[in-house]
Amino acid sequence: MIDESLQWRKEYTVNDLTESVLPKWLFENGSLFLHGYDKEGYKLFWFRVKHHTRDPKQQLEKKKLVAFWLEHYAKRDHGKPLTVVFDMAETGISHIDLDFVRFIVNCFTDYYPNFLTKIVIFEMPWIMNAAFKIVKGWLGPEAISMLKFTNKSDVQEYISGEYLPPHMGGTDSFKYSYPPLVDDDFQTPLCENGPITSEDEHESKEEIDADTKESGELSEEQNLNQKKMNSIEQISKSEETDKTEIKPKNAKKALTTFKGPLLHISPAEELYFGSKETGEKKCLIVLTNVTKNVVAFKVRTTAPEKYRVKPSNSSCEPGTSLDIIVSLHGGFAASLQDRFLIMAAEMDQSSGAGVPELTQFWKEVPRTKVMEHRLRCHVIESSKPSSLTLKENAFNIPAKTNEDLHIQLTRLLQINKRLQEQIDRCLWFQQLSVVLSLLSVTVVAFCFYLAYTQRS
Repeated sequence: MIDESLQWRKEYTVNDLTESVLPKWLFENGSLFLHGYDKEGYKLFWFRVKHHTRDPKQQLEKKKLVAFWLEHYAKRDHGKPLTVVFDMAETGISHIDLDFVRFIVNCFTDYYPNFLTKIVIFEMPWIMNAAFKIVKGWLGPEAISMLKFTNKSDVQEYISGEYLPPHMGGTDSFKYSYPPLVDDDFQTPLCENGPITSEDEHESKEEIDADTKESGELSEEQNLNQKKMNSIEQISKSEETDKTEIKPKNAKKALTTFKGPLLHISPAEELYFGSKETGEKKCLIVLTNVTKNVVAFKVRTTAPEKYRVKPSNSSCEPGTSLDIIVSLHGGFAASLQDRFLIMAAEMDQSSGAGVPELTQFWKEVPRTKVMEHRLRCHVIESSKPSSLTLKENAFNIPAKTNEDLHIQLTRLLQINKRLQEQIDRCLWFQQLSVVLSLLSVTVVAFCFYLAYTQRS
């Protein structure tokens, strides 16, 4: 299997596939692209069958396009599973290409195993039933269970309306176009309680007024609880580090860290938010500059109307750490489909760190010099998460709660490590015992052989 996979990568030059290598018309065609998420938070890989026509002369390039998208996704999202959507609306017999479908199926079963969560087939024409019976023959029982045949009335069981186009009964206004390469449509969120930058001009005045009103309501509550807050602040000051942003009161270090070439980012993969019932509406991202230069960064999100980020566009000095507060705005709730993108790039020592300098810097910096890292959202229904989750009413919660959870989790990790070491030792002794047993059998057999030869 490994040899076959390496041969496949060599045949389709997977390691060298880039936008510039493939013909531009392949991307402009819009038959294959990544966009949106299903209800479980998995990325959607769209195959719009009506834009595909069977042509043996173009088959190799189209197969390379599939390999390009899968490799692009594998490198960017580190092998997280995805959902394939076959949009078969307005298709007919001229679009049937079993060789191409088989190639896509083999990509997931042989070359990108564990990538596939399900295959959503939308409005398959009856004339293609026979063709899909053949396709089922290529799939094992487990893969067949992943097939989900849908139409307008039930497709939203798997994909919410916000990521479905209107012809599938959704409200997604996304229109495929190229260039640039389709991404997650990350946008810059508003900076919490701060001025709106030029990148945020698309946000409506109503959202700004709502944010101001919310801030006013919060200030009344803060005045009533000023004494409580002051006592909490005095305790927290003794635990503060030399970071440029002040940590919210019940924050603590994340248990996981993504170690990039420019920044270390905590948490590494997920931001934990509570549901509307639990009320946890804030999270903390910690950035640590591991270079000898100033690193500029900005935070973008797929749902800018939901979140406020402070700061969303700034810089981090060499060897220092900086806290970013991500908070839900108004009555919005976090969802598994929400994503955050952190972009970072090194700045020259002579460059300034003001808003005009940063705006100009991001216009001029080459794409190849930008580090990108994505975070997804995780919704906690009842229990408290073991990462950087903050409550707006944190001064009403005993400070011991999070500490105890952190200590217990650390102990569990240590116990797990010791168990793993014991298992490794047992396996080593087991292997040693097998080797010694074989050696003993060999020696006894040899002794019997010598005794037999001497008698004869």
